[in-house]
Amino acid sequence: MEQSETRSIVVVVEDVEVARTAMVWALHNVLRYGDLVTLLHVFPETNTAGSKSRNRKKIRLLRLKGFQLALSFKDICVRSFPNTKIEIVVTEGDEEGGRIADLVRQIGASTLVVGLHDQSFLYRLAMVHKNIANNFNCKVLAIKQPNSPLTTNTPALSESSSTSMDFSQIDISTLSIPEAPPPKIPYQVCPDPSAIIWRSRRRRRKQ
Repeated sequence: MEQSETRSIVVVVEDVEVARTAMVWALHNVLRYGDLVTLLHVFPETNTAGSKSRNRKKIRLLRLKGFQLALSFKDICVRSFPNTKIEIVVTEGDEEGGRIADLVRQIGASTLVVGLHDQSFLYRLAMVHKNIANNFNCKVLAIKQPNSPLTTNTPALSESSSTSMDFSQIDISTLSIPEAPPPKIPYQVCPDPSAIIWRSRRRRRKQ
């Protein structure tokens, strides 16, 4: 029996609840045994005026905060799937998503998981590139937060057709676990003759 190929799933780590929601959704709906999950956090570039030592200190602080944030995502992942292979990547980059796209291509990811919010880099990236999926060279899953304004009148899984954004928009608020059917009771044929207490009588036809 051939072993399935190991896939690389990249999860964008942001300090917003929808990013955590996206990762949990992906763990339960996308992850397969043997997959590698890469928790990717890109903090903004620090081109502020000042001494180089001050900029280096700021970069170290942002890198540390990003790593701690990624560790919190890892804890969520390990609690649900203890045997999942996880790696953490924290780096500096632009806010338009160019750095994220470069890293996703370098990693060779099969799927990119993003929590979709009103400040998401995907919107800015879509204004520059007509085909986001080709830019990342992988499937892009943008997960929406339940009860968010972004989920209004949106189907559970759809491709955005009103704009050039071609990433999948998934509204998990409409995805619910179906209720389990009641257990079937095995039919017994006359287990006790005394249990039959009534029997219909045929009506006689009038002459």
